[in-house]
Amino acid sequence: METKQALSALAALAHESRLRVFRTLVQAGPAGMAAGQISEATGIAPSSLSFHLKELNHAALVSSRQAGRFVIYAAQFGTMNGLLAFLTENCCGGNPCSPVRQEPCAAPQSLSTTLEVSRP
Repeated sequence: METKQALSALAALAHESRLRVFRTLVQAGPAGMAAGQISEATGIAPSSLSFHLKELNHAALVSSRQAGRFVIYAAQFGTMNGLLAFLTENCCGGNPCSPVRQEPCAAPQSLSTTLEVSRP
């Protein structure tokens, strides 16, 4: 993921209502939800919800599709995973770690050791 795309996604998620909508859609899975269902689940008025969905769509965090007379919105898991990968790219000194870790990863070297090694 490029920095500009990550910034767009982070900016979209940096609002309480949009974060609530996105988390609701993640929980719904790939099938997604109709706008009315999202409104009911989140308690966001339909007029405000359409604005927030547009912002999430612009950041490529959600997609929409027509299903009869309903518009179904779904989280874009590829974008979400790309953002998580971007945020954890240099985690733990380059050692693989889980993004769901509760504790920080143990880096293989302390910062002072790294600085000593890099001195001429």
